[in-house]
Amino acid sequence: MTDSAPGFSAARRLVDVAEAVRTDPGLPRAGLTALLARHGENPADLTAEAFTEADATDLRAAARRMADLLAEPDEDRAAEALNALFARYATRPRLTRHDGHPWHLHVDRGDEAGWGEWFLASGALALAQLLTEHGRIAWGACAAASCGRLFLGGGPGSARRYCSGTCATRERVAAHRRRKRAEAAGTGAAESGAAGPARSSGTGR
Repeated sequence: MTDSAPGFSAARRLVDVAEAVRTDPGLPRAGLTALLARHGENPADLTAEAFTEADATDLRAAARRMADLLAEPDEDRAAEALNALFARYATRPRLTRHDGHPWHLHVDRGDEAGWGEWFLASGALALAQLLTEHGRIAWGACAAASCGRLFLGGGPGSARRYCSGTCATRERVAAHRRRKRAEAAGTGAAESGAAGPARSSGTGR
């Protein structure tokens, strides 16, 4: 089990695995294997003996937990959750270099850790690095009602709310249409009231 150092590959792997399991909670072992391989995991660590069905179950559970954290919009609650993961699953930080990667930081238990523990520890480290670098949450779950996709949003400017420009545009168009309908409904109600019969000024019985 490795942690690729260049860029935000560990964070990208975290989001991709968490999103895959969010979309398909029963994602088969073969699907997880293919996804991990695309993120540079050593093929020797992905054999049926090294990454068993039980390991896949363990990893899916960890991915669901990290998906909940990736959907957390509050910085303080996210930081508390990350500290809890460090306290439970991380060890003393160490620099390591392996599989052709440059020196980078590990906090997992190495060979002693199961796949779920490794994913939680390495994922917590990746998110903590993003949080400290940007000074804010740099990830999220798409705010589009029909989406919810997990994403990284570490660019400059304010925090992102949508996973893509497509979702952002779709939501703006939907909001614009809702405003137009509300305005039309309000205008119609006002006109209906103005055209209604005048009230009697009599005193009645």
